[in-house]
Parts: sequence; structure tokens; C-alpha cells
Amino acid sequence: MPKTFTYLVPKTLDEAISLHESHREQAAYIAGGTDVLLKIREGKLQPDYLISLKHILGQDRPIVNPDTDELYIGAFVTHRAIEKSALVRQRYPVLHDAVKNIGSVQVRNVATIGGNLVNAVPSADGAIPLIVLDATVNIYGTKGMRSVDLVHFFLGPGQTVLEKGEILTEIVVPPLPPRTGSAYVKFGRRKAMELPLLGVGVLVSLEEDMRTCAKVRIGLGVAAPTPMRAFGAERFLKGKPVTEENLAEAGSIAAEEARVRDSIRGVAWYRRELVGVLVRRMGAKCMERIKQTGADTL
Repeated sequence: MPKTFTYLVPKTLDEAISLHESHREQAAYIAGGTDVLLKIREGKLQPDYLISLKHILGQDRPIVNPDTDELYIGAFVTHRAIEKSALVRQRYPVLHDAVKNIGSVQVRNVATIGGNLVNAVPSADGAIPLIVLDATVNIYGTKGMRSVDLVHFFLGPGQTVLEKGEILTEIVVPPLPPRTGSAYVKFGRRKAMELPLLGVGVLVSLEEDMRTCAKVRIGLGVAAPTPMRAFGAERFLKGKPVTEENLAEAGSIAAEEARVRDSIRGVAWYRRELVGVLVRRMGAKCMERIKQTGADTL
């Protein structure tokens, strides 16, 4: 470690925020710590005080509100808890597809979904599925609670709408329409622990004819400075039959919308080609999942 620090353990959100107010720039929040400790080791973050959030009581797994059918995921819920959730696997497979490939089991046992979002890297696997699920995030600070659509939460690499001292507390996913399928793919150079070359999530809801697209969401990771939606591709596919040809055209439009760049892991032109291919494949997988369950949501 580049320096020593004082470890503070508040019992409530208000106490955590008060501690941050007291120490300002010298303080940093920590939950699972998989990102924060790495930044400290690399000298990118040098706090005098680490304010732990892991002892603040909250959800330990995803839950659905029986009255509203909304999915609630506490920000301090681990990836492993989401991965093991039968509820997520059955009703929100796009999220299960993503979290089961984040790091190793050891990492997923401690890393939190809120930390994955707050870290705000373009390759964050947890962001894309939640974006295609139209998730919002609840944020708590000295001014009280506010909600932000997740697609607008990210401002740039490592940058979010969080103000000084604010804490992301919860993720809320609205009810899914009937006849919905969703899927996510993390594409890398090898089947191992590594950052994705590209991440693509797709959600499709069908009309009663089980053929026409009633709703579609297409999310792309590592395709822009922030996780993004391919709005043009979504507009093209909505209201049309979900055929192989239309999915391929939606993929081509999404590829044009992507703001890919060259990097050490892959060149821009290859990433753009991948966007088109993977959007088509994930759209087809959504259709397969809808057909497997009839008119149920999956």
C-alpha cells in the first residue's frame, strides 16, 4: 500500500455521510473493496480515511415488491448473491448472464453491484444488463434521496452524477412486459478472468402475435466512453417482425452508433464488426428464451 489510513465503520447511512462531510477529500467510501483497494495500491487513490459501508444494514439479495412487481437490488448486494438468485436467473437472465462472468467466485463473493456501477468503467459488466432493464438508481446524500435513470448515471470513464459524499443505495428495475426475453454476452479473447473486449445486452418484448417487436433495448459496453444504448437500432426494430434480417439490420445500425476506439485489447474496426454480430445473436437468443417459456417473461 502506498500509505496508511484510518478505517471507519459507521452503522447507518447518515453516520457514513457525516463522516465523509467531516473528512471531505481525505475520505473515501469502501464496500467490497475490489476496486478501491486496487486504486490505493496503484496510487490512484490516497485517502487518509476509509469509510466502510459493508456493516450498514440492507438487503443481502435481490427481491421483488409483490405489490408493484419491481425488482429491488441493494447497492451492497454481492455479485455472487445475484448470480445464485433463482429469481434473477429465471426472470432477469440478462443480469444473470452478466454477473456469472465477473471476475472469479472469490471476487464475486465480496464485490458489490453498487461498487461495479460507481466505479464507472466502460467495461462494467453489471451496467449493461441493468440499462436494458430500464433500471433507476437511488442516491442518498446530505440533501436527501434522489433517483436517476441508470443510462444517465455515467458521465465518462470513472465519472458519475454522484456528488461529493453521496452514496448509491439501491437499484430499481420496473416490471417487465409479458412475452419478454433478454440476454447478455461478454466477448473476450479467451475464456478467463479478463475485461471484456465488448459487452452486448439485448431485451425484446413481443406483441401477442409472438412475432412483432413491442419493445426493445440494446445496450453496449466498451463501445463508448460510458455504457450506452443504441437508440437508433431500437427505433428501427420496434414495431417490426423480429426476423433474422431485421435483427441483422438492427445490429448494423448499432455498430454505426457505437463510438468504439483502438485499445490494447482490440482495434476499433473489429469492435464495430462485433457489435453488429453480437446484437443479432443476442436478439435471436431473446427470441429463443421467449419461445421456451411461451408467453411468460424471461
